[in-house]
Amino acid sequence: MVTEDAESLLQLQLDNRTFFEKFSTERDSDFYTIEAQVKRIQAYKENRDQDSDYNFGIFKNDDNRLVGTINLFQVTRGSVQAAFIGYFLDQAHNGKGYTTEAVQLLVNYAFATLKLHRIEAGVMPHNIGSIRVLEKSGFHKEGIAKKNVKINGRWEDHQVLAIINPLDE
Repeated sequence: MVTEDAESLLQLQLDNRTFFEKFSTERDSDFYTIEAQVKRIQAYKENRDQDSDYNFGIFKNDDNRLVGTINLFQVTRGSVQAAFIGYFLDQAHNGKGYTTEAVQLLVNYAFATLKLHRIEAGVMPHNIGSIRVLEKSGFHKEGIAKKNVKINGRWEDHQVLAIINPLDE
């Protein structure tokens, strides 16, 4: 994403605020400003340059509308060569295959270009749709991480899923 996408990113966040907040860390009201979105996009570039995070928009092909975001974060190099994956999709576009396609594209990028060995995801166990996206993309379940991430002020369990670079097996 580039700074020109800040307005679309803000609109995506505003349109889905209640929906996204069910699955995200707490956000203050400043998050929902154009300035905050510009800063986020600028930070995305800096993090990419430092090989720590990679953030992308999910755009519809027919009208180039931003309908979601996907990222690799906490990239670890050295003997680990791994990262976590995360994503959000406009609630109105759930169930249409956009996230599955984006996950598959990002996994291919992570393995072929970034040369990562492992990608991990954490999903609240009741988020069946997200678990299905990951499983369709080749992720396997590894177990439950108890009270793993603070979501909306509560420590939530997360189903841990992962995928290993097939070239490294």
